[in-house]
Amino acid sequence: MWKASVVVAMVLPLASAALADFALQTVLDNTTPIFGSYKKSTGGKVEWMKRYPDETLLVHMNIPGTHDSATWNYTQATQDALRGITDLNQVDVPVPEALRCQELSFIDMLDMGIRAFDLRYALDPTNSTLIFYHAQALLSETATINNVLFGFYKWLDDHPSETIFLSFQYQGSTGLYASNNAAVQLQLYNILTSPAARHYFMQNKDELGTLGESRGKITLMRRFDLDKLPDSYTAALPGLHFSPSLWTDNGADITLIYNKAKRLRAYIEDYYQPLTPIGSSAIENIRWKYNATVKSIRKATSHHPDSLFWTWASSNNIANDPPDWPRIMALGNGTQFTPDGGVNQQLVPFLKRQKGKRVGIVMFDFFEEPSDLIDAFLDL
Repeated sequence: MWKASVVVAMVLPLASAALADFALQTVLDNTTPIFGSYKKSTGGKVEWMKRYPDETLLVHMNIPGTHDSATWNYTQATQDALRGITDLNQVDVPVPEALRCQELSFIDMLDMGIRAFDLRYALDPTNSTLIFYHAQALLSETATINNVLFGFYKWLDDHPSETIFLSFQYQGSTGLYASNNAAVQLQLYNILTSPAARHYFMQNKDELGTLGESRGKITLMRRFDLDKLPDSYTAALPGLHFSPSLWTDNGADITLIYNKAKRLRAYIEDYYQPLTPIGSSAIENIRWKYNATVKSIRKATSHHPDSLFWTWASSNNIANDPPDWPRIMALGNGTQFTPDGGVNQQLVPFLKRQKGKRVGIVMFDFFEEPSDLIDAFLDL
């Protein structure tokens, strides 16, 4: 007859495993408004990196990404709900059309080939937890930065051939007197240096390695400073640093050095609002943005082969009259006034002409339209 101690010893690991599964599922359930409902997918573009050899340098790869990735679930109802948790009389929140840049959840983006994500964070209105924002718009109360990272960790466990780039940037908050203070920076630091983060984030600093080294891992793109904390905190973070103080606002041609010792540079286009005269047509605003995007991509195909290129195909012109929302800039307004569509539609034939060339990281709004945009990108 078995002793009770033996039975307990056998049951405890099973119980612990079950409890861990329950805990992870609870975390994933809480991330649904941002990450989406988790599911394991196969086929299609889910594991497109498998076809590249391990020795491929990341700076030589073409990486599709999304701008303001967390905005997909932002609606008028989301905005109206802010009135219950903050004083909107003190906060100027634009209409939802001005802030929504995506249509699909993170899990859908990953399964459809997206590998770079633009994440904007700030403290929630209670000043206790880091959550997702776009400008002053709170995108979810339950899907915290920390919880959503577990969605990425789980996805990488299920797709170990892939690698992901996560860009973090501080945004405004609906909390009164909110700022990018030491409390915000310390909480972000703790999230990015937790045991889980140390396991899943690439721990190399100021340099991109090979795909083989990065499979199953995340590269941190640090569009933030920890200037309210001692220098030792910054020194302990991995990834590439792109200080917001050096990132030219609305810059069409930004050059940043992310490794001073080796003089490693990033060439960036982030011309997110065409500086056309007020009252310009949608077709003119789209053309200005398209031209800036194409100029950056052409540079990536023919210059500085071992440098990082990061192009933002995303844009808006909400200051225009009438406003050109992100959707209009990306997809056109569906009328004869934008016969060639938006930036996305116009990029497809251009990308198809770049076959065999490096274009770098490119961030899109509403990336799933037209349906052949990401196919054209990944077929380069």
